[in-house]
Amino acid sequence: MHTNQITKERVFSELRKCMDPEIPVNVVDLGLIYNVDVSEKNNVDIKMTMTTRGCPLHDTLVKDVKRYINTIEGVGSINVEVVWDPPWSIDKMNPAVRDKLGFGKPALRFQIDYEQYKPQKSGKAVKQEDGSLALVNEREQGFMVNQNIIEFWDSCNGNRTINQLADDFSQKLNLPRQQVEQEVVQLIQQLLEAELLVPPPTKT
Repeated sequence: MHTNQITKERVFSELRKCMDPEIPVNVVDLGLIYNVDVSEKNNVDIKMTMTTRGCPLHDTLVKDVKRYINTIEGVGSINVEVVWDPPWSIDKMNPAVRDKLGFGKPALRFQIDYEQYKPQKSGKAVKQEDGSLALVNEREQGFMVNQNIIEFWDSCNGNRTINQLADDFSQKLNLPRQQVEQEVVQLIQQLLEAELLVPPPTKT
């Protein structure tokens, strides 16, 4: 072992500078980092997850993680593996941070009625010069997305309820209905937050 061996603590201290773009919390306190291994040659292996499987900022976050670790002197290769098991949940967050953000109970800004609300897309899809895809809302705010999210957003034509969209999606992806419903709801939440869907009518 040579003197400049990088410690896990050093890696974690860099990761604490890396913020999740959607929630203003670093990836460590958010509970996204499942494992960090540093080999004798200072190669760093990281297992991490995302808050949602369809997380549009997935690639950006992996790049950010690598960028921060790269600032450690003497670091070797950096390998970031994104895993979905065990799935991330709010329970994995640092409790102090969670309470500060008011995530004690998952408060949804939009209460969605799966049977009644028919998501209607808003904004437009654009292809950037580098070939990446984005959705842009009416206020010209752009969100990096992948093809699946574009297709899903495109299928929100105001004619189908969330339950129907989840049915379609589970058939298309050949995934269990229950798993898909959770992702569809999270995705709809994200699209609503990003103002890429017309919000459901508020119940008075």
